[in-house]
Amino acid sequence: MAEPLKNYYGPDVPARIARMIKDVDSAFDEDAFLADALDGYQALELTPRARQIAQALGRHLPQDYEQAIEILIASLGPKLQVAELTGMDVFVYLPHVFFVAKFGVDHFEASMRAQYELTQRFSAEYSIRVFLERYPQQTLGRLREWAFDSNVHVRRLVSEGTRPRLPWAPRLPAFQDDPRPVLELLDLLKDDAELYVRRSVANNLNDIGKDNPTALFETCRRWMRDASPQRSWLVRHALRSAVKRGEPEALEILGFLPATGIHVREVHIAPAVASIGDSVTFTLELSNDGSAMQQLLIELRVHFVKANGRPSPKVFALKELELRPHRSVQLTKTISLAQHTTRTHYPGQHRVEVLVNGRPSATGVFDIVAESRIPTS
Repeated sequence: MAEPLKNYYGPDVPARIARMIKDVDSAFDEDAFLADALDGYQALELTPRARQIAQALGRHLPQDYEQAIEILIASLGPKLQVAELTGMDVFVYLPHVFFVAKFGVDHFEASMRAQYELTQRFSAEYSIRVFLERYPQQTLGRLREWAFDSNVHVRRLVSEGTRPRLPWAPRLPAFQDDPRPVLELLDLLKDDAELYVRRSVANNLNDIGKDNPTALFETCRRWMRDASPQRSWLVRHALRSAVKRGEPEALEILGFLPATGIHVREVHIAPAVASIGDSVTFTLELSNDGSAMQQLLIELRVHFVKANGRPSPKVFALKELELRPHRSVQLTKTISLAQHTTRTHYPGQHRVEVLVNGRPSATGVFDIVAESRIPTS
């Protein structure tokens, strides 16, 4: 089992923050702050720990927010030198982001300055959402400026902070209802020089497509005109959820038209009965019996049995290929049945579909049992 993330966010984190602040503000009471921040700390998970530190900062920094935020900004360490967020070290600034979101909402300019600095060391994608809700036009205007910033992390904040369904933060209902203000920002970033930014743009578009598929498809069609390889990758990544749902518009944008003359033969599933923790291998033969070359996306849709006995489908990519007329190809895919936090396995019969350009073409079944069947001597 992976070690809980909170174990990487121990009492050393508020102690480090206290030292950073003390270095720039001799009046800061380290001991009182730490006693406050660490009260009941061990029982908390990572995010509540960061929130508790932020609350303690609010009690032990000056009560004038603009004075307090200048102290926090002055205490920050060096900016990130790479175009990625890696490791737990940057999470030392998570309480700072929560502090801005909690105490800074009535101080637009001071908080924008703080977020501009914080996102170059961690990310302000959580806190910026508070300002998008309170000051939508002002914040969107600032983000339009930041889309041209020289710092990659500032540009990424423009796309990541406006995601309507950012996984670890509250949703942005206004943008779920009308994504046009977000799409205008993404249009500025679609050809950004950094993959780090383009991936965020794709993730934002993927979010938008869950509530506004028409907006997703129209944007992707427009972006695919004279698209560079980098932009084509972005569009493909943005359409990934729609492709897994088998939506014809998404498949058509990527060049996967309804297949004709394609047949799936010789579907084998081994073992037919598997134990939780094992793996299952799928083998199939695909043939093109038509007279034209076919651009094909082959996927497996496994209907996993859930705790309530009902099926829950999950799509796995198998192969993307061009198949010439009167040719066949054999494809293989192995899927782990190990227990994961994102996918828990239960005993029962599991149905499998082979998808060709999003459409079911063949089926099979396999059973999962709870325990390994060990031969007895």
